[in-house]
Amino acid sequence: MRVLLVEDEKRLAHLLKDGLAGEGFAVDVTYDGRDGLWMATENPYDVIVLDVMLPRMNGYTVCARLRDAENWTPILMLTAKDGVHDEAEALDTGADDFLSKPFSYVVLLARLRALVRRGGHARPVSIAVGDLTVDPAGLRCRRGEVDIPLTPKEFAVLHGLARRQGEVVSKSELLAQAWDFSYDGDPNIVEVYISALRRKIDAPFGRSSLVTVRGAGYRLEA
Repeated sequence: MRVLLVEDEKRLAHLLKDGLAGEGFAVDVTYDGRDGLWMATENPYDVIVLDVMLPRMNGYTVCARLRDAENWTPILMLTAKDGVHDEAEALDTGADDFLSKPFSYVVLLARLRALVRRGGHARPVSIAVGDLTVDPAGLRCRRGEVDIPLTPKEFAVLHGLARRQGEVVSKSELLAQAWDFSYDGDPNIVEVYISALRRKIDAPFGRSSLVTVRGAGYRLEA
């Protein structure tokens, strides 16, 4: 699940990025409104965390412009202000949810997962690929009735494949889905996680649902 975080308090932004990355989110960060608007327009995100008080362009304006452009990515708006008028303005400009600073990280995480589950359009709560079930909101995976523990990054790769089950997904697309925008490491890291997933979701069950398509990428099939 890919998140755009637009927050000018750099210490808070770094703390949130590290925390969300540990939960399996791929997080891109920017510190002002204009850059946030550009990134939200140019890249696909599952959810946007948007501060209200930003340099160059405030969060209300960013949100309104995205909605005017028919960008329906779920938006969670953050503000240091506290009051019903600020909340009303956030929602009136098109935000999906609102959280006042200081806030509980646990609550932020729960709200993000709820927004991802709802999505910018109708999405199932969980994704079924044969008897393999992937639950993006709860970060859970199971084969039949057997729970399969995955690391956050393993889950992110599997989720990227499950969302496009039956289709070939390239290595570069999986990198964009599961790693953040600034990742410049070895792209072959994807192969490491594909191997780990095969050992967990296929081998113990005598299945071969995760298929390598030589020269093209990977496909998850029932």
